[in-house]
Amino acid sequence: MTIWVCEQIDPSGIVQACIASEDESQARACHESFTNDLDEFQTSQGWTAQLRTVKSWDEVPVTPLKLNR
Repeated sequence: MTIWVCEQIDPSGIVQACIASEDESQARACHESFTNDLDEFQTSQGWTAQLRTVKSWDEVPVTPLKLNR
């Protein structure tokens, strides 16, 4: 199983938002939204959005908003 994890991370490395889905297209759309939602100030301060995959729900670092197909 592949689970797509989209995270928005603050400058301290703390996950501020997390959405996870088994549907790649949903995850990519969330990542695009997370990226576009970061303003210039946040970006200059070190906020990031990342998209990655894990093999099980146990590997998701926080309790995410779980999107079903």
